[in-house]
Amino acid sequence: VQLQASGGGLVQAGGDLRLSCAVSGGPFSRYGMGWFRQAPGKEREFVAAISRSGRTTDYRDSVKGRFTISRDNDRKAVYLQMNSLRAEDTAVYYCAADSRAILTSAPRSAERGYDYWGQGTQVTVSS
Repeated sequence: VQLQASGGGLVQAGGDLRLSCAVSGGPFSRYGMGWFRQAPGKEREFVAAISRSGRTTDYRDSVKGRFTISRDNDRKAVYLQMNSLRAEDTAVYYCAADSRAILTSAPRSAERGYDYWGQGTQVTVSS
């Protein structure tokens, strides 16, 4: 299974970015999906997750109301729409797949719940 994240870049505070993650080599519709991020000198942290069906989502508190996770099972992709970006959102963003999710699983927020990871895409927010 391969995950390819894209869409990162440099944006001013208050701006928007949309990250994409294309998944290949596996049954995408059976995966729970998540986004994580790692800022310089900090541990990787949970950002958002979405269930297999897309009906259930979860977010870390600091991004609620600003970020939206979505998925397109036909395109085998997951997205993270990031609005009203702040300097503290600066990080490398990683997408991850949970192959053990069942249809009724809630999205996972723990790293250990994910078994496939993408390479990361840099998001830099200038203040």
